[in-house]
Formats: sequence, structure tokens, C-alpha cells
Amino acid sequence: MTSLSDDTLRKILVQIQQTAVQSQRALNISVQQAQVKERERRILQLTIDEITQMKGDVNLYKGVGKMFMNVPRATMEEQLKSQEKDLSDDITSLNKKSKYLEKQFNDAQSQLRDIFHHAPKQ
Repeated sequence: MTSLSDDTLRKILVQIQQTAVQSQRALNISVQQAQVKERERRILQLTIDEITQMKGDVNLYKGVGKMFMNVPRATMEEQLKSQEKDLSDDITSLNKKSKYLEKQFNDAQSQLRDIFHHAPKQ
């Protein structure tokens, strides 16, 4: 059994540490993005609930730049539900990405623990 040179071992350790740091950083970003999208989705849900509770043919307006446009109720509901679906899909995707990054981080941490656990004591 040949042992690795100190230089090779050092390079492996640095690479594993970089993987752990990058995974942790990307995981934090992914979690933050999911939280922002969840907040947006909740606002859309509340808006949809408010619109569906309105009776009759109510004038609805949508902000477009610095002005507001009259939008038919059916169109407004359809747009809001479409936006909500897109946000839900994004959240699902970000949650999957977060799980992958968390696994990658845990694997790197585990590799580091194994290396230091099996390293010869000096």
C-alpha cells in the first residue's frame, strides 16, 4: 500500500474544503430564494382569495409601470393563478436543489472527518 505524498493529500483536502464551502454558500442562497418566492406566492394567494370573495362585476386594475389598466376579472384571476403556479414550481425546484446541495455539503464534511479520523497521529 502506497501512501499519498503530503502535497497530494493537501490538494485533496483543499478541494474537499472548497466543495464544502461552495455547497454551503449555494445552499444558503437557494434557501433565501425559496423564502422570497414563498412570500410572493403567499401574497398572490391572498390576492386571489380577495378577488374571489368580491361579488358581481367589479372593476379590477393592474399596475403597469406608472399607470393602472382596467383588466377583466377572469383575465386577472387567470394571470394570478398562472403566476402562483410558476412560483410553486420554482419553490419545488429550489427545494430539490437545496436537498442536493445539503447532501453535497454533508458528504464533503463526512470525507473530511474520515480523513482526519484515519490520519496518523503525530
